[in-house]
Amino acid sequence: MSEIEQFLQQASDLLGAKGFTRDAQDMAPWLTDWRGRFSGSALALASPANTAEVAELVKLCARHGVPIVPQGGNSGMCGGATPDDSGHAILLSLRRMNAIRDLDTESGQVVCEAGVILQTLHERVEAEGLRFPLTLGGKGSATVGGLISTNAGGTQVLRHGSMRAQVLGIEAVMPDGQVFSALTPLKKDNRGFDLKQMLIGSEGTLGIVTAATLALQPAIAERRVIWAGVSSLEAARTLLVHCQRACGDALEGFEVVLQETLDDVVAHLSDARPPLEDRHAWHALIELVATGADADRLGELAETVLMDALEHDLLEDAVIAANESQAEYFWLLRDSIAPAEREKGPAVQHDISVPVDRMPAFVTEAVAKVEAAWPGTQAIAFGHLGDGNVHFHVIAPPGVEPMEWMTGDGKEISSQVYELVTQWSGSLSAEHGIGQLKREDFARLGDPVALSMLRQVKQALDPAGLMNPGKLVPLAPAQANS
Repeated sequence: MSEIEQFLQQASDLLGAKGFTRDAQDMAPWLTDWRGRFSGSALALASPANTAEVAELVKLCARHGVPIVPQGGNSGMCGGATPDDSGHAILLSLRRMNAIRDLDTESGQVVCEAGVILQTLHERVEAEGLRFPLTLGGKGSATVGGLISTNAGGTQVLRHGSMRAQVLGIEAVMPDGQVFSALTPLKKDNRGFDLKQMLIGSEGTLGIVTAATLALQPAIAERRVIWAGVSSLEAARTLLVHCQRACGDALEGFEVVLQETLDDVVAHLSDARPPLEDRHAWHALIELVATGADADRLGELAETVLMDALEHDLLEDAVIAANESQAEYFWLLRDSIAPAEREKGPAVQHDISVPVDRMPAFVTEAVAKVEAAWPGTQAIAFGHLGDGNVHFHVIAPPGVEPMEWMTGDGKEISSQVYELVTQWSGSLSAEHGIGQLKREDFARLGDPVALSMLRQVKQALDPAGLMNPGKLVPLAPAQANS
């Protein structure tokens, strides 16, 4: 029996029929990322039931030199949970580990396993009068482990921060199979490096997150959702500053949408209508929230903020959602941008950030340069202006062959966009991670000192390079050229 056959037999014995399969049909849905951009193969699909099984499996992989590709909901944007086509790795799914171990309503904390789906977490804590303040379009499939591994963002980062800010404690299996257990949250802990923060955003390259303690917030007692029309993105930024000063912590979300993008969404959705009668160059979607006693004053605050903005010509028109159904409809328009865009043809998407005050000027320059260099393309920006993260998408000219364009002009366009972002002191990944999609550009444009530090940490913790190889951490120049 070969060494690989020995490994497969031992892994099968460890995890049993429910936790280990080599069946091609069972594995197929998980070997391609949900966007269809990356596909690979694997020795097997492992689905451990608990942390102890993960630890034993990792030890087994370490002994036999078998790479591991961890996967949550397979809803990532950068191919970070897809194996390569060598077939040497195992795909390690955390989806069976979906228990909420503890929910402490008094302290506002929940301990849940990596496979808990975000929407399930929302529903569980909402039943107790609490909420987990991070949401995104893929909440029905995204898992806690995946959100932690990619340091996910979403529409509430403006007030609450990204996933990194929500994690109070963490449990992870390290590359040698040891369990790093730090689930107990401490307000003060000055024992050197914050090791849990090192694991957050590491995309499974340093260890496998198996559970986490997360911070919860009181449930929203009242909210006001506003749709406003503005003359430019710069005007939207000025309106954002106005809302921040007037509303403080009540301001939970501030999204921007281009008029042409709104047109596409309205055409995509059946029986949809724009929130405002007249057309405006840009639109802002603003959400104010309140808990407890502040709820009674939220309506008055929203009206006062809008009246002051109108008096100072900070917006052209606005409407406050009359009820919860209309509020949800406003958010539906925002959340339908991606499917509406797909109807127009292939596009390259860029999840970028620059300083908030520079975003309008950046978008203006980037749109002009991209559309001039690639005639027939349409460059659009939308999303989380409040935290300096817009999604900068470039839609292909009509009639192109999708994959040919994506791997040709599309790849060159992305390189130019990332170069522009770097020149503007921004980041080529605001909330979706690096994965394998952006690894080459990260190596080319990243700060050499920061890249060296990343490689040293990776080498120190995973010297055999078995943890999610080919993701996030770029090869050193000598390795890349060998």
